[in-house]
Amino acid sequence: MTLLAILMGTLAAGIGSVWLAAWLSFGIISKYTEHMLSLAAGALLATAFLHLLPEAFESGVAPHNLFVTLLFGLLFFFLLDKAELWHHGHEHHHHGLDQHNHAHDHERHEAGASHADLNHTHRSHADSHDLKTAGGWAILAGDSVHCFGDGVLIASAFLVDLRLGAVASLAVLAHEVPHHMGDLVVLREASGNRQSAVLKVSLAGAITALGGLAGYLLLEQLNWVLPYMLAMASSSFIYVALADLIPQLQKRLSSRETAAQVVWLLAGMGLVSALSALTHSH
Repeated sequence: MTLLAILMGTLAAGIGSVWLAAWLSFGIISKYTEHMLSLAAGALLATAFLHLLPEAFESGVAPHNLFVTLLFGLLFFFLLDKAELWHHGHEHHHHGLDQHNHAHDHERHEAGASHADLNHTHRSHADSHDLKTAGGWAILAGDSVHCFGDGVLIASAFLVDLRLGAVASLAVLAHEVPHHMGDLVVLREASGNRQSAVLKVSLAGAITALGGLAGYLLLEQLNWVLPYMLAMASSSFIYVALADLIPQLQKRLSSRETAAQVVWLLAGMGLVSALSALTHSH
């Protein structure tokens, strides 16, 4: 029963987040995606501070050890993010060159530029496209590793309590949506095909289930690891919320827009708390 719940939770979080990201990225409500950042940040913080950390501290493990794990997790995810940002930095750099070359192509065509100049521009465009395609595969590799880790974290939560596992699955789904939206945009630009981009990211998302299975087989025999895994999960959610999501919301806005951000943050926290209360009552 627990294994089935883990597989369902990891598939819902891994693949469901991709499909939701595709709907938001390519659908008619894409202009409201900024609200999803606030919702995701609220859900992550509520899951970490109201569920994962209290559960870890109730296990009887020395608080000092759990705080060390939490600190180590924040540092680990910071370094992981730095590596990914470095990689994405190259990706966006090539993407910018591609757009620059395309603009020059258009200008030269309008001005009656020489055929040789246009051929040179098209060669630069093709070279940049090849670099973007290579970067797209690297993004998928990074997604797969990240999704595997998410699966292990979801499994650790389910092994403690089904209610906690459901909340953790929801939190992973929420924080993966903005991440997958960025990946889908890059892959669509690389391949020129929305369906191909969604399929590739969905396959990476399915790796979450493999992580859940590995976590189930490993953690069921090593129960002493659970509190530390919960602390690591908390550090992941806290880091993503404070270092990735909330900074995207930190810009000068009107009082009305700021109030909307706060409302969506509270909605994310309330959603997690409501789901926890609902599943706990059953």
